[in-house]
Amino acid sequence: MDLSLSDVSRAEFAHSTTYLNTATCGVLPRAAVAEVRALAEAAGAGIAAGFGDFDRVNRVRDSFARLVGVDPSRVAVGSTVATHVGLVAAALPPGAEVLVPEGDFASVMNPFVVRGDLKVRFAPLETIAEAVGPDTALVSLSAVQSADGREADLAAVRAATTAHGARMLVDATQAAGWLPFDATPYDYTVTAGYKWLLGGRGASYLTVSQEAEATLTPLHAGWVAGASIWESTYGPMPELAPGARRFDESPAFLAYHAAEPSLALLERIGIDAVHAHDSALAARYRAGLARLGHEPVPGTAPIVSVPGLAHRQAELLAAGVATAARAGALRASFHLYNTEADVDRLLDVLSD
Repeated sequence: MDLSLSDVSRAEFAHSTTYLNTATCGVLPRAAVAEVRALAEAAGAGIAAGFGDFDRVNRVRDSFARLVGVDPSRVAVGSTVATHVGLVAAALPPGAEVLVPEGDFASVMNPFVVRGDLKVRFAPLETIAEAVGPDTALVSLSAVQSADGREADLAAVRAATTAHGARMLVDATQAAGWLPFDATPYDYTVTAGYKWLLGGRGASYLTVSQEAEATLTPLHAGWVAGASIWESTYGPMPELAPGARRFDESPAFLAYHAAEPSLALLERIGIDAVHAHDSALAARYRAGLARLGHEPVPGTAPIVSVPGLAHRQAELLAAGVATAARAGALRASFHLYNTEADVDRLLDVLSD
């Protein structure tokens, strides 16, 4: 592990377990914990600081925009990925075809499925680009699969959707924060903020391209969707906010107060450095699994799943090693606060 990143890890994180479960939920940095505590205590004291800070939310918007390479005007803030996807689902005409990889995360597909009047078609992730056809209106997929870390060929899918006049929605939840990710090629991206972005549940991000903005109606528009939020608190709002902010939800302030120092930390370290670190730990784990005779799902992402080992998850937890059991596999995920010693500890328990 790079010494500077090791120093950052010791200074910024206080977890007491061998935590290898970022794909489920990231560890909050100390500074994020302090911000959550300060806001909660202010709210408990009944003072104005406990109301939450919209300026802080906008700074988080700016920070996320920098991380994914878009202008802040292209970013809406919310609380869940499924709500963002639901806006896109609501905008499609009856009978529209939506193409989704088989076995992708539920939030990427369910808003389309439950409408009942859309044609939702599934194809293997590896051939999703070839499955795009002249009737496809939208491809909705994860950049990195939650269950096993497989990475989508986003460039190939973008080329296919462009060729057929289809739009593209990318869920970057399991990518943004460790994988250099550029949101600009896509009509829509959605990202939960509580995993690789090291925030708490309740912060999520929607990006909408300028061209695609007119396709969406801000169905959950409250006062925060107004051009001037303090002039939009009562009655019909005078004017919607410009850009993607019209799709904002009223922020869960605890999550956004946590997100500011977390995103600042990622920006300070740099996603390229995080990517190199996380990938190296995953490679070490894969090599160790091979020595033990286990075969993980192929790939290079820091999400590593081993089919048939899900039953070891409880044993690992009892030994102080946090992993996850997903789709019949043991899933470990490695982030900037992990070390080679964490990988070796996981392998030691698995070798028993």
